[in-house]
Amino acid sequence: MKNTNKATLTGLGAILLWSSIIGLIRNVIDLLGPTGGAAMMYSVASVFLLLSVGCTRPSEFPRRYLLWGSLLFVTYELCLALSIGYASTARQAIEVGMVNYLWPTFTIVAAIVFNGQKSNFLIVPGFLLSVAGISWVLGGEQGFDLAGSVANVRGNPLSYGLAFAGAVIWAAYCTVTARIAQGKNGVTLFFILVSVSLWIKYLLQGGGPMVFTVEAVIYLLLAAGAMGFGYGAWNVGILHGNVTILAGASYFIPVLSAALSSLLLRTPLSLAFWQGSAMVCGGAILCWLATRARRIKPVST
Repeated sequence: MKNTNKATLTGLGAILLWSSIIGLIRNVIDLLGPTGGAAMMYSVASVFLLLSVGCTRPSEFPRRYLLWGSLLFVTYELCLALSIGYASTARQAIEVGMVNYLWPTFTIVAAIVFNGQKSNFLIVPGFLLSVAGISWVLGGEQGFDLAGSVANVRGNPLSYGLAFAGAVIWAAYCTVTARIAQGKNGVTLFFILVSVSLWIKYLLQGGGPMVFTVEAVIYLLLAAGAMGFGYGAWNVGILHGNVTILAGASYFIPVLSAALSSLLLRTPLSLAFWQGSAMVCGGAILCWLATRARRIKPVST
C-alpha cells in the first residue's frame, strides 16, 4: 500500500477515535466525577501525546500563537469536558455533544468573515441547515419543536451553554491558529495546560475521592487514548495523506459520534435525533462545498 494511502487511513482512524470521545468522556466522568475524572483523562492523554506527537519547547512557538492558541484551546477543552460532565442524563450528554459539533460550520463561517475565505451561495443554506439540525435534536421525539427545545435547554442551561460556547471557541481557535501558528503544533503543551487547569479546579473544590475500579481504569485509558492518539493520527493524515478525503470525512463526525455514544452509553436515540444529526452533517458539508475554491483544513476533537 502506498504511503499516502496508509497516511490517509491513519487520518480516518483519528476521525473514528474522535467520534468515540463523547461516550467515553461521559463514562469516565460517571465513574470518577466531572472534574476529577476530566483531570485524570487529560493527564493520561498528555502522556499519550508526548509518546505519539512529542512536545515542542514553548520558546519555539510564535508568541501570539502561544498566548491565543493556549487560551482558546484550554478554554474549549474545559467547555467540552465539563458540558458533558454536567449533563443530567446520558441522552443529554449526547445532545450536548451534538451542540458542540456545530464547530465545523462555525469554523467555515469564521474563516469567511475574518480570514477572507472565498465562498458561494451555499454557505447560507449550509449554516441554516446546521442550526435547524440542532433544533431538531433538542426537540426530542417531536423533531423540530421550538418550545420543546427551549424547555430542554432551560432544564440544564450550564451544560448546553458550555457546549455552545465550546463550538464558538473552537471555531475561533481554528481561525486564529491558521493565521499565527506558522506551522507549529502546540497540542501536547495545550493538553498539559488543560490537565493542570482541571487539577487546580479539582483542588479548589476540595478534591474528593475517586474510586479506580477496573471499569474506571479501562474507560480512562480508552478516553485518553482516543484523545491523545487521535491527534497523533490526525497529524500523520494531514501531513502525508489525502487532505481532501480527510476534510470531507471529518464532517461526518456528528453522526458517527451519535452512533458510538449510543452504543457506549447504552442509550437508544429517536428517529428525530438521527434526522437532526444528519442535518448538522449536511449543513457542514454544504458550508464546505461553499468554500471549494480554497478548502479549509479542519482541526477536530
